[in-house]
Amino acid sequence: MPIVNDPELQVKVKKTSEKISENMHIIANEPSLAFYRIQEHVRKVIPLIVDRRGEVYQLQQDLQGKCYDMEYAISAIKEIEAADQSLKNIQESLKNAIFLKQQLKYVESRRPKKDSNSSVYKRLSAHITLDLPDLPDISGVVRETTNRVEHMMSQARSSSSNSSGAAPAELQRSYTTLH
Repeated sequence: MPIVNDPELQVKVKKTSEKISENMHIIANEPSLAFYRIQEHVRKVIPLIVDRRGEVYQLQQDLQGKCYDMEYAISAIKEIEAADQSLKNIQESLKNAIFLKQQLKYVESRRPKKDSNSSVYKRLSAHITLDLPDLPDISGVVRETTNRVEHMMSQARSSSSNSSGAAPAELQRSYTTLH
């Protein structure tokens, strides 16, 4: 192989090798640049996605609760529809009761009136006896306690006005008991 000393050729070779080296460098670093951009995008978007996920989870819980409410309402309506015959029976019983009450009222109005004091309540209460124990008279004890409290309060007021710097007088405890 002969060695050629052509300066123009050397410049072209040097320029070409620099371009190839630059292209190799760009190609070698391009994936890391792409990954950097992806990472940057993910860091910006992830908090928003997490927030949205929480909102979606909350909406799912609310929707599930509303679905349970709807199912409960539907079952209640079906039970009401199933109770139609029972409600009709109740209505018929009420009509019969009203009719019988009217018949009783008519029969009672046709009877001659007896003593007005012989009502059902009076007849029933005549058989009930209630024995209440005799309660002692406690008004004297209450009056005595009231007088003691008023006396102690007046003493406390007079002693606090006489000695303004001193501590207020203690109230004496009453040992009065109810018998």
